[in-house]
Amino acid sequence: MSEVDPPGSSQAGGAEIAVFPTQRRIEPPAISFDRHELRQIMNLYGRMVAHGEWRDYAIDFLRDKAIFSIFRRSSEMPLYRIVKDPALARRQGAYAVLSPSGMILKRGHELARVLQAIDKPVMMVVQ
Repeated sequence: MSEVDPPGSSQAGGAEIAVFPTQRRIEPPAISFDRHELRQIMNLYGRMVAHGEWRDYAIDFLRDKAIFSIFRRSSEMPLYRIVKDPALARRQGAYAVLSPSGMILKRGHELARVLQAIDKPVMMVVQ
């Protein structure tokens, strides 16, 4: 009959070797929009939905950036993407608005100023 070793140890030449589980790396939290930033974005989004121009949105929280995508229809590519990239905060600014082709429409340090690139003023038609 053979002797069974307990889990977590093994016999090697009479000496016991302890086997430890691998340590998990603590992953940094994903970048996200804070409450103030989301309020500004959702205020603009609500106005454009009321005008019938936008219909859907998606939010992606990645390790290095947060992306708010705006759609005319959910089956299409996004009309605009609002990106928060804190790695660029000291250089060009943490916020950017991108077009469907990926071209940067506006970049800056303040979200309100960046959102002005896609905020169209309401025009009244008088007849």
